Amino acid sequence: MGIHYYFRSLNELERIIRCPGKFKFEEHSVAAHSWKVVQYAKTLADIEERNGVTIDWKKLYEITSSHDYGEIFIGDIKTPVKHSSPELRKLIQQVEEGMVYNFIEEHIPDEFKSIFHNQLREGKDDSVEGLILEVADKLDQVYEAFAELRRGNTEKEFIKMYRDALIKINHIDLHCVRYFLNHILPDMVNDEIVSTVDIRRITDEALGRIDRPA
Repeated sequence: MGIHYYFRSLNELERIIRCPGKFKFEEHSVAAHSWKVVQYAKTLADIEERNGVTIDWKKLYEITSSHDYGEIFIGDIKTPVKHSSPELRKLIQQVEEGMVYNFIEEHIPDEFKSIFHNQLREGKDDSVEGLILEVADKLDQVYEAFAELRRGNTEKEFIKMYRDALIKINHIDLHCVRYFLNHILPDMVNDEIVSTVDIRRITDEALGRIDRPA
C-alpha cells in the first residue's frame, strides 16, 4: 500500500490515550504528546546552541517527531509497568522495534525503506540530540502530571510520574537541564495554586533537596 498506509496510520496516534485506566482531569493522546515533545526539544536545543553546542537539527526533528510511532502497535504501556525492570523494558522495546521494522518492510517502497528505518528508530542515545529527546519526553511527563496534581488529583501514579520524571531529568548533564531546573521549574512550583497535593515538597524530594518521608 506504500507510504499512504503510513500516512493513514498516523490517525491511530490520536486515539491512543496516555496513562490509560486512571482518573484524569485532562486526556492526552500520543499524537498530542509527540507534538509537544517536538516543541520542548526545539527550545531545549536552542539553549544548547546558545551555550556553544552543535545541534544536528534534522536528526533532532526526526527522532522527536517519530519517537512514539511504535505505540501504534503496542499502545501506551503505563510507565510504572514499562520501567518495572530493565529486562521488561528491553523486551517491550524489542517487540516495538520489531513491529515497526516489519511494518516498514511490508508497506514502505524499497527506495524509501532505509529512510524510514532511520527515522522511526529508537532515538534516545548518548548523542546530544538523543539526550534532548529524553529530556523533552520526560518534560511532557512532568507537565502532564503537574497539571493533574495542580487540580488536586491524588492518584498516586501521577505523583510517581512527576517525581520520577524530575529525577530522570536531573541526572542528565545538559545546559538545557540546568536552565530548566534553575529558571523554568521554579516558575512552575511558585505559580499561584491551590491544591490538596504538596507539589513543592514532591519537587524538593525528587531533586534531593529534602529527605523523602519514611
